Amino acid sequence: METRSSILVVEDEIDLADVVCYHLEREGYSCRRAEDGERALAEASRQPPDLIVLDRMLPKLSGDEVAQRLKRDARTASVPIIMLTAKVEDEDELVGFALGADDYVRKPFSVKLLLARVSAVLRRQKAAGSQPEVLSLGAVVLDHGRHEVRVEGKELDLTATEFRILAALMGARGRVLTREQLIDLAIGHGAAVTNRAMDVHIASLRKKLGAASAAIHTVRGVGYAFRISDNGS
Repeated sequence: METRSSILVVEDEIDLADVVCYHLEREGYSCRRAEDGERALAEASRQPPDLIVLDRMLPKLSGDEVAQRLKRDARTASVPIIMLTAKVEDEDELVGFALGADDYVRKPFSVKLLLARVSAVLRRQKAAGSQPEVLSLGAVVLDHGRHEVRVEGKELDLTATEFRILAALMGARGRVLTREQLIDLAIGHGAAVTNRAMDVHIASLRKKLGAASAAIHTVRGVGYAFRISDNGS
């Protein structure tokens, strides 16, 4: 019998949490709840879920701080996060992704949309698990199991989105990926993410890669590719 995916819903509006969990359980998921940031961290650490639906505005500890702490903890770093929030400006969404969100759903929201996003993120997580455990190209080594990237042995501090973008580019083995393909692979099909936002993620990723950033090539009018030249750059 297939094990049900476990989802932790972190939401201080009890009625809304009830609705979300009701529909998730109807879809066959196992649902747990936390009403504040401190309890969310405790629940996630006690038994890491397969996915977290996280409000950004929470009592005791903000959703932003919760996301940051989850991504710093080896036990929960690879758990995908969908932010469900009333912060609806484009800048808010960029901040959410920078904090490690896998998707961003704005309130008020459609339950069908949320369920579709949950399904897409879990499918993507499962697909990532089928990729080679370690990708190594030039000085860059990406380890899916450890959820870490090293350049010449030094570990980089990447957001979850940056990690998946790099994994997609390295996994393509030199093939060009369009911005739309990168959005689908790293954030999720149908995600409300603009090409400009993807360019921002690429710019941040290049900055963190340092000298190895030369491996990320911009193909004008098309997208990006990860290619190592003969001299290793």
